[in-house]
Amino acid sequence: QVQLVESGGGLVQTGGSLRLSCVASGRTVSSSGMAWFRQAPGKEREFVAALSGSVGNTYYATSVKGRFTISRDNAKNTVYLQMNNLKPEDTAVYYCASRTAMSSILSILSSGYDYWGRGTQVTVSS
Repeated sequence: QVQLVESGGGLVQTGGSLRLSCVASGRTVSSSGMAWFRQAPGKEREFVAALSGSVGNTYYATSVKGRFTISRDNAKNTVYLQMNNLKPEDTAVYYCASRTAMSSILSILSSGYDYWGRGTQVTVSS
């Protein structure tokens, strides 16, 4: 059974930093396509960052490029999202997602991922 468990969310001031973690079980992150999505109140879920399986190519939403970094620790079977220079518009529930089909190809579509975590809340105060 595949499980993804996010942690690391919280309340931070504008300009601050947080690091989100996504611990996977039942699936190896090094060979899986992994991604972070977020959903703000009243808005649709949106893509944040993706990390391809094997080679580990990355891709970011324009709104977070240069501020956020997705990475993984194969030994810990964990994916991270380092978030710097946070803004109030980054406030959302952040979800970790995983896929094994076509894992070496980056995907920004939520429909491309078959397992999801329950999310962690990030709140950025102005």
